[in-house]
Amino acid sequence: MEKTDQRYHHFVQILREELVPAMGCTEPIAIAYGAAKAREILGRLPDRILVEASGNIIKNVKSVVVPNTGGLKGIEASAAAGVVAGDAGKILEVISQVSEEQKAAIRDYLNGHEVRVIPAMGDAVFDIIINLTAGEDTVRLRIADYHTNIVLIEKNGEALLRAGTVVSADNAAGLTDRGCLSVESIVDFVNTMDTEDIRDMVQRQIDYNYAIAQEGMAHDWGANIGKVLREHYGDDIKIRARAMAAAGSDARMSGCEMPVIIVSGSGNQGITASVPVIEYAKELGADQETLLRAVTLSDLLTIHMKTGIGRLSAYCGAVSAGCGAGAAIAYLNGGGFTEIAHTLVNALATISGMICDGAKPSCAAKIAAAVDAGILGYNMYRSNQQFRGGEGIVSKGVENTIANIGRLGRLGMRETDKEIIRIMTGV
Repeated sequence: MEKTDQRYHHFVQILREELVPAMGCTEPIAIAYGAAKAREILGRLPDRILVEASGNIIKNVKSVVVPNTGGLKGIEASAAAGVVAGDAGKILEVISQVSEEQKAAIRDYLNGHEVRVIPAMGDAVFDIIINLTAGEDTVRLRIADYHTNIVLIEKNGEALLRAGTVVSADNAAGLTDRGCLSVESIVDFVNTMDTEDIRDMVQRQIDYNYAIAQEGMAHDWGANIGKVLREHYGDDIKIRARAMAAAGSDARMSGCEMPVIIVSGSGNQGITASVPVIEYAKELGADQETLLRAVTLSDLLTIHMKTGIGRLSAYCGAVSAGCGAGAAIAYLNGGGFTEIAHTLVNALATISGMICDGAKPSCAAKIAAAVDAGILGYNMYRSNQQFRGGEGIVSKGVENTIANIGRLGRLGMRETDKEIIRIMTGV
């Protein structure tokens, strides 16, 4: 792909939009970011906080530890952390710099102030509305469609920002249209790109995400899935790739105060798309340029597969990232478009349908399963085995199968999503 091709610049911009740092699970951090920004506009600490949240936000925040809060969980803790200690200028690292005194102040605020959560009205899948009140002053701030997309700010009823219609799609205003992505064009871009155009972004992803994986393996975090895999399954590269990715997730879900680089709005997907690829590159002795290309391939394939599903759904996002990682492992072993396409179809046929029931330690186990499916998908191809069009949700051609998965996750699992939320909230 030549640099004169407009798609080339779109691909680089998509990576720039997606590969951003975040500390903590991105849904509670989005709430903290919105609360910090709203408090900045209010100009003082609010007397009361009301958070209106869509079902998927409630689902994804309920069970995950909010970093730098001393182990607190939930929407209330996220909002309190944002108003008490957040720096909105740091965006998804909004509560990365919190002192011990501020941690105590967050708890004191929760104990001494009203912080309420109610379901958001409407059908938007990703919707957060922060309402702050201090005396006679009020601020209302809305984040919709993706984690940093502030679409409304009102102070005392006066609109300071009104960004337009909430569309609940990954091509929402402010994001580059993902319609230019296809498996074939992604492979072309990765093979021909100037790595200097992506080096800073992807190298930061490699550094950050591998560091938290190492932390997860070194210490006691969550369900310690990485350690369980190594203890009971051995030290083979296929196990190490799964274990390291799971360990990074376990640390992140349990409040580890280390940043990660996210993909498709998710730190777990950012870890899954990169860490297994890094581990295989080390095993194979790949040079740095090849590693950069392989991780970029995994990232873009993950984004492509996730676009049709949407940011949040009942479909576990680790599936897309695990399949992307499997395809990148095929690439590291010398594979081209054919090997990558077959790996993706085989892997998607194996693991699609794994549910998302929010952010929590079991995400690590799901990541391990998704990476395993990606590796199996590649090894099936190596053994001249494949799942064929017409078998279940597989259609002839990788793009048709990816489209089927998008339909399944976005439309077919809507009722599943609602039932998961009812189960989790006890409704």
